[in-house]
Amino acid sequence: MELKNNEELNPNRSSFRETMRQLVEHKYFQPIVIGIILLNGLIIVTETYLTGNSVLLALDKIIVWVFVVELFIKMIGLGFRGYFRDRWNIFDFTIVIGSLVFYATPFVSVLRLIRVLRLIRMIPAIPALRKIIDSLMKSIPALTGILGLSILLFSIYAIIGTTFFSEVLPYEFFGSFHTALFTLMQVVTFESWASQVARPIINEVPWAWVYFVSFIIIGALVILNLVVAVILSYLGQDDDAKRDEQMDRLFKENQELKSDIEEIKQLLLNQNNKINQ
Repeated sequence: MELKNNEELNPNRSSFRETMRQLVEHKYFQPIVIGIILLNGLIIVTETYLTGNSVLLALDKIIVWVFVVELFIKMIGLGFRGYFRDRWNIFDFTIVIGSLVFYATPFVSVLRLIRVLRLIRMIPAIPALRKIIDSLMKSIPALTGILGLSILLFSIYAIIGTTFFSEVLPYEFFGSFHTALFTLMQVVTFESWASQVARPIINEVPWAWVYFVSFIIIGALVILNLVVAVILSYLGQDDDAKRDEQMDRLFKENQELKSDIEEIKQLLLNQNNKINQ
């Protein structure tokens, strides 16, 4: 009630805020902002070739202030609470304020370049991408379990590798625990693992083929398939949830329709009874 009275007392302010809100929600507003962000990234890249160019520096300053104007337009149109309710707006606010505060420091280029991440906001506008991202976010708890299993597996094989193969190859392969972990990462990605790692060791330690074959089967094939299976299961859950929601809605509509038919039938019976009497 108080808010309504304030709007009645300040019709111009309410009208201005509504205009800003319509501007923010306009279909061309976000594409224009994205275009400016791309231009900003292009200028930053060009500055790496033309360091200190006055035209580029001037364009850079203009773009920074365009971002500031965009920030104020959104804060006015959406309201202070409405603006900071969105985490992406908090991200934008941090980058803009950081660009202004650190503009004269060497960190400004990094801060301006981070604004290119706003392109990620295009993901919710594309249903297929939004579905994939939502499924990935929902699958994080299950993926943490797989990550723990992977860490345990890599640790066991790294200890075995340092125990038996540390003197066969140079230090950077199995000379220590962390180098063995890096070597196992190379093996699991199939990057020159046979010619550079496995075959030289097998020539010196014949039973080493068991080590590498078992690690590839468990680490590369099983773990990777587990990750894919988890993500696909969450993708399927979204489809199942939508289908269940539709079935529930159809069931409720069917029940309401039956109830309406029963009422109509009862009314017709009562009317017939009255006519017979």
